[in-house]
Amino acid sequence: MKLQTICNIDVITKVGEKPSLPSMMEVNINDDVTVKVPVEWEEVEIQNYSLPGRFEVKGTVQEKPYPNPLIEQRADPYIYLHDDGYYYFTGSHPLYDRIVLRRAQSIEELSGAGESVVWEKHGKGIMSEHIWAPELHHIDGKWYIHFAAGDKEDVWAIRPYVLENDHENPLKGEWIEKGQINTAFQSFSLDATTFEHLGKRFLVWAQKVEQDTISNLYIAEMENPWTIKGEQVLLATPEYDWERQGFDVNEGPAVIYRNGRVFITYSASATDDRYAMGLLEADEKSDLLNPCSWTKYSDPVFVSSEETEEYGPGHNSFTTDKDGTDILVYHARPYKEITGNPLYDHNRHARVQRLLWKKDGTPYFGYPGFSLEKRRVKATVLVK
Repeated sequence: MKLQTICNIDVITKVGEKPSLPSMMEVNINDDVTVKVPVEWEEVEIQNYSLPGRFEVKGTVQEKPYPNPLIEQRADPYIYLHDDGYYYFTGSHPLYDRIVLRRAQSIEELSGAGESVVWEKHGKGIMSEHIWAPELHHIDGKWYIHFAAGDKEDVWAIRPYVLENDHENPLKGEWIEKGQINTAFQSFSLDATTFEHLGKRFLVWAQKVEQDTISNLYIAEMENPWTIKGEQVLLATPEYDWERQGFDVNEGPAVIYRNGRVFITYSASATDDRYAMGLLEADEKSDLLNPCSWTKYSDPVFVSSEETEEYGPGHNSFTTDKDGTDILVYHARPYKEITGNPLYDHNRHARVQRLLWKKDGTPYFGYPGFSLEKRRVKATVLVK
């Protein structure tokens, strides 16, 4: 990708005095997004400031790069930073027959971390096919994995299930099956995520209404990590053209709250290169179970990139680095053309990149493969 100068600053110095260039500076990504980044400057020769005048110094942004992809063939990636200092990773295994976990003390180290199989599918009956989209949560001192699974006798009877483990390390201990999360109607449902907000725990998930082909998003309050309390509320349905490419789909919700608002990302359309991410938002003080509290963006926020050759980005999650910087976690393929059903093309690789924020407090996703690392900046030095 072509690197570009993205910011310029003015620095003043005296004759014979080496200019002091900032180690950190704010750069403008566009009119809406400004971000502070570390910069390494080229060496300034003494002759440049030995006489009055102006000269330019170029620098390079030193943002920490992450392996891309972070982990190959792990779709629906989920990364959780626990208070023990470890990052925990899970995602859909390409055989759709097991749940795997790995951990490391940094995001980049997850790439080479050992992987443990913590649960395997049943030989028959429920939870015996299509083990999809696991998420790891730590709730009230215990670990929980939310995942979707089908039935060998009916592989598309996908339902949400929960596992529980009270060991301090989720790669160890015994995972107990807490059973299915029972929604208001029995139909194809998956991609459950849970979050706590203002003292209440919520579940957001994707579900088809009985025999309908449309996958909607729903939200409900939870009694505990495996039980819904009260009504389930329709949150979003595919209504825009970009959400209805191949299939009418809203799925893969992920939650992040910042700047006085709750944001839910989701994925839409078929799982090929047309797969893309959308965004919902609500005021953090509003009733999250009231559909009127939510605003749905009409345009996608994250789509395939021909330039970086990352296609079908989606089913994301969020984490932070150790400095608290927000990180977007997602999957994408390195090619556009797929033979057969894209669900069984297993090269949806787990990837991460920095999540930025616009001046209006809404998230800026950039594009798949977006990075500030090695981009150029410059300083104009005035010598008096």
